[in-house]
Amino acid sequence: MSVKTGKSSDFQSQKSLKIEFAQIEAVDDVMCEILRKKSSLERLKIAFGLWRSARKQLFSYIRSLHPDWDEKRISKEVAKRISHGAT
Repeated sequence: MSVKTGKSSDFQSQKSLKIEFAQIEAVDDVMCEILRKKSSLERLKIAFGLWRSARKQLFSYIRSLHPDWDEKRISKEVAKRISHGAT
């Protein structure tokens, strides 16, 4: 984390960081073409696999933070975080 000093170099660092995040979120043209060629079911399977992987990683992370919690409590916390507190 950088500290703002009011210098233009800090601004340039922040500006380049924003560009990097924008590039990360952009879908590559080649990947777009690959996804366009997939059926709706194939794309849904990919999305579900990504969701399942994220849930599994979050579950492991929360378990590492709270080794005293049982699986039910961890699952509830995972659901809360994935739904942004809407549970």
